[in-house]
Amino acid sequence: MIKHLILFFHRITEYPELEGRKQSFPRSASEQQCFPVTAMILEWIELLEDPNDIDPKRKELRGSDGEDKAQSVETLPPGKVRWQDFDQDAYVGATVVRSGQDPYARNKFNQVESDKLRMDRSIPDTRHDQCQRKQWRIDLPATSVVITFHNEARSALLRTVVSVLKKSPSHLIKEIILVDDYSNDPDDGALLGKIEKVRVLRNDRREGLMRSRVRGADAAQAKVLTFLDSHCECNEHWLEPLLERVAEDKTRVVSPIIDVINMDNFQYVGASADLKGGFDWNLVFKWDYMTPEQRRARQGNPVAPIKTPMIAGGLFVMDKSYFEELGKYDMMMDVWGGENLEISFRVWQCGGSLEIIPCSRVGHVFRKQHPYTFPGGSGTVFARNTRRAAEVWMDEYKNFYYAAVPSARNVPYGNIQSRMELRKRLSCKPFKWYLENVYPELRVPDHQDIAFGALQQGTNCLDTLGHFADGVVGVYECHNAGGNQEWALTKDKSVKHMDLCLTVVDRAPGSLIKLQGCRENDSRQKSLEL
Repeated sequence: MIKHLILFFHRITEYPELEGRKQSFPRSASEQQCFPVTAMILEWIELLEDPNDIDPKRKELRGSDGEDKAQSVETLPPGKVRWQDFDQDAYVGATVVRSGQDPYARNKFNQVESDKLRMDRSIPDTRHDQCQRKQWRIDLPATSVVITFHNEARSALLRTVVSVLKKSPSHLIKEIILVDDYSNDPDDGALLGKIEKVRVLRNDRREGLMRSRVRGADAAQAKVLTFLDSHCECNEHWLEPLLERVAEDKTRVVSPIIDVINMDNFQYVGASADLKGGFDWNLVFKWDYMTPEQRRARQGNPVAPIKTPMIAGGLFVMDKSYFEELGKYDMMMDVWGGENLEISFRVWQCGGSLEIIPCSRVGHVFRKQHPYTFPGGSGTVFARNTRRAAEVWMDEYKNFYYAAVPSARNVPYGNIQSRMELRKRLSCKPFKWYLENVYPELRVPDHQDIAFGALQQGTNCLDTLGHFADGVVGVYECHNAGGNQEWALTKDKSVKHMDLCLTVVDRAPGSLIKLQGCRENDSRQKSLEL
């Protein structure tokens, strides 16, 4: 009955040929247009068939996602398989944690729990209700997804790849490029090369995140690049909202809201949509809550893009030609760290913008420490990379970084001439502009402050202990990373952290010292003996 009815319809919702339009059903007679009924009608018949009426032999060839497996297999290149047909048990089973072994030892997350999960496990749809009703342009460009990895847990890497293929419209994924950064076992990546649309590149030595991503980007065939970490899970319709923003303006660099995958039990938890990326003067990335004013301004459209001073760096989408024009990554940075700082400064100061897109959600496994080694130690590598970013992009404001992290001055940062020339060639704005227009929430230390940095006695430093207004301060082992141990001595002899000053609440010996709002004439905040 359905087939006969369909043949009377000449209009099929808006065609892909109508570029720039969004998919929708007809709303009025005036909107209707007539189109030839050709092979397209067969596709709509297929969609409207009652699954119970499908021939049993054809039904067997359908996957769990409703796709016709026979048709898909015929179009696959030789040696390739659909992700649904990939042998997860054989791939993951070769590297399972044996009885008595520490499940955290290899990856610094619970590999036993990760290995238990199916490659296409269900995760909660954490998007706002408005996102679930939203329709996206049908003429979006395809993307090349670049995923770099080094000794990644096979189960986590496989789930990342499968989630991209499962949760993305097929025509929007040109390819998935896996860049194996010289993992101990080449089969970690090579075996995944059997999956449809997956290409594997293997470095012949350890290159680190930045150079590996550039290699993947250089090999990419699509006009848009998507960078993902190797322990992610994409959520429903994660890709379309990102591609739409970049398609509208190629100078936008966009990131999803990054949901949390618990490193212990791998539970998927939705993250707040009220966060932006930022940093302290120690130049370590942190999440900033929007101000009450910013949250109120978004009440009318809670899914609007969020301008962010910085991106976390692990997950973002960017036009390929703009990535190249803007200088790719700093190829002199090593392993990991500081690259998100550098690319965030560069995008903003050189005419682009950074956005977090609330309708895009991707889960990420957050670990407390790195599972791999850094040549010379992680602290040295991070300081070198961060110094390179500071020296090229921060102008005189780099001195606040050195005041917060004095040890960084002892780490050589190499030659930065080519990056300075890039900044000049692109006519990039000064860092003062960035602070005033992009990140006005970041408190800039007073240039008249007498001193800036840590208050140290032996191996211990004065620390806020994570407290805020009216909180008690204490001492903690010095970590030389600023943050809670970052203080300024003002010209009127107050000691302050951000906008809070050390305050003697009671002058009796042994009394606690608290953080309170700085007051110009409060003697309890002056001439402290530390």
